[in-house]
Amino acid sequence: MVGSHPRLIPDAAMKAYRRPPKILPRSIGHHNEWVKACKEGTPTRSNFDFAGPLTEAVLLGTVCVRLGGRRLLWDSANLKVTNVPEANKYLHYDYRPGWTL
Repeated sequence: MVGSHPRLIPDAAMKAYRRPPKILPRSIGHHNEWVKACKEGTPTRSNFDFAGPLTEAVLLGTVCVRLGGRRLLWDSANLKVTNVPEANKYLHYDYRPGWTL
């Protein structure tokens, strides 16, 4: 599998590397976390508070790439790019009549 055995280059850096301690709680599994959250009301490890902003950043990265790598200033409260107006056309759909949200 590609990426299953990463290594540092040069070999001396790989030999000197020590894994950091595991300090974060381990997952009980995606589905088990979801069931536990439903039953107990506890958040999952990758809940919307975490996953929402992460997804927003990744999707904004794709807009940045479409615009040739230009720096974008993001107004998260208003969901728009403030310094490159043409970037905003990639953020929202123009729905056909009768198919609006």
